[in-house]
Amino acid sequence: MAARRLLFASVVFAAAAALADPAVAQKKYDPGASDVEIKLGNIMPYSGPLSAYGLIGKTEAAYFAKINAEGGVNGRKIDFISYDDGFSPPKTVEQARKLVESDEVLLIFQGLGTPTNTAIQKYMNAKKVPQLFVATGATKFGDPKSFPWTMGWQPTYQTEGRIYAKYLLRNHPDARIGVLYQNDDSGKDYLKGLKDGLGGKMQIVGEAPYEVSDPTVDSQMVLLKASGAEVFFNEASPKFAAQAIRKAAELDWKPVHLLASISNSVGSVLKPAGVDNAKGILSAAYLKDPTDPTWRNDPATKEWEAFMDKYLSGGDKTSTFTVYGYLLAQTMVQVLKQCGDELTRENVMRQAASLDLELGMLLPGIRIKRHVKTPAVRNRYLLFLLFLRRLDWPDSDMAIATACLRLFTLRPDPALELAVLIFAHHFADLALLPGLCHRAPFSILRALHAIDCPARCALQSGARCRLQRPRSSGWKRYCPAPTRIITACQAYIEVVYE
Repeated sequence: MAARRLLFASVVFAAAAALADPAVAQKKYDPGASDVEIKLGNIMPYSGPLSAYGLIGKTEAAYFAKINAEGGVNGRKIDFISYDDGFSPPKTVEQARKLVESDEVLLIFQGLGTPTNTAIQKYMNAKKVPQLFVATGATKFGDPKSFPWTMGWQPTYQTEGRIYAKYLLRNHPDARIGVLYQNDDSGKDYLKGLKDGLGGKMQIVGEAPYEVSDPTVDSQMVLLKASGAEVFFNEASPKFAAQAIRKAAELDWKPVHLLASISNSVGSVLKPAGVDNAKGILSAAYLKDPTDPTWRNDPATKEWEAFMDKYLSGGDKTSTFTVYGYLLAQTMVQVLKQCGDELTRENVMRQAASLDLELGMLLPGIRIKRHVKTPAVRNRYLLFLLFLRRLDWPDSDMAIATACLRLFTLRPDPALELAVLIFAHHFADLALLPGLCHRAPFSILRALHAIDCPARCALQSGARCRLQRPRSSGWKRYCPAPTRIITACQAYIEVVYE
């Protein structure tokens, strides 16, 4: 009897200890996670027209093998289940269903491709399974409001397109442009970014789309040369980018050649195209190129080389795709570390969204940090619209001022408030003023006074103010020159938002 009482007391004590210990009490698992393993799903084009990207999946598998050899993540081994879809959206759907419903993975990590990820986006969100760090820069995968279970990783294609536009406007403002692009959302995003960045200031004389099922892009290259383009924007995936580089050499066409970052790998693109043919090509980058002598003695590069030697022996050290896969796997491991013992799908997304991470193989100054387009950011773009208009302030812009006011009523923001003040001071219509500027913080007041703005504020406690109309008739005659307003706004934005 005493022994049974002792056993009962031991059980009660153990249960109490479990409740008292957060490490035990707070363990939470969704399908795909347990005390011993974490199942990660992945879909890659190991075959088909984009098979060059298969190296990314192989690198990620090798990195997870490294992590497992070192004891795993918080004591759990990573079971990386990667399937081939041949870059075929119907096959992607089939493999996604298999991973979620049969393999019961915790999430799908780094599925590659814009049309392929599009094919499973609604399914993944309906199932509430993370579609995490998709291997595409299409802007559609950065919409947490509509698709909260989908998240990207790399810079968007539209952003990259705008970077090339900025370069061209600065260095080749009179040149004519020809574009080769993949006929899907990825190629169209690149093209949109380029056009948005150019703002109609340069002429695009040729747009040549191709399908991933096309055998070559030779005919598109002939047309682009015939268009008289002096700049060639090569937005093609690896196989077709290499073909385009070779064909340009065969045609003896020597434009300013811009190559999209998705295909700027030396090993996977430039070597197959012929290194001599690739001389002079320009591209954008956010990760370190292992063939660049700049990084020869870089500690992070040496660490990556050691990883390649041990875990991906025979892997292509001249390909940035191995660097990309290495970085993505590092990011995924960090998310899992942050999850601790709460390995739920919801917590995975929460931890991914909270990342603020520096990785050695990223270029200096670049961080992994989720960008959320908040109202403040949207308002910043509204101010930039004012800057672009410069001295052209047509009366129709009153509609923009009204929109400013409506937005500000819903979500106050200093930058938006400043924009409204500028509009109000430019136009004599004082109907906009009631209730407009009663919350202006002192930082804005200081900026306005710095440009001799006619506003006179009676500063009260709590840094509130009220805009007063000048006693003299005529509002515009007290308004500073638009150029001075623009200068002051630019300075303010740089301080507050950069």
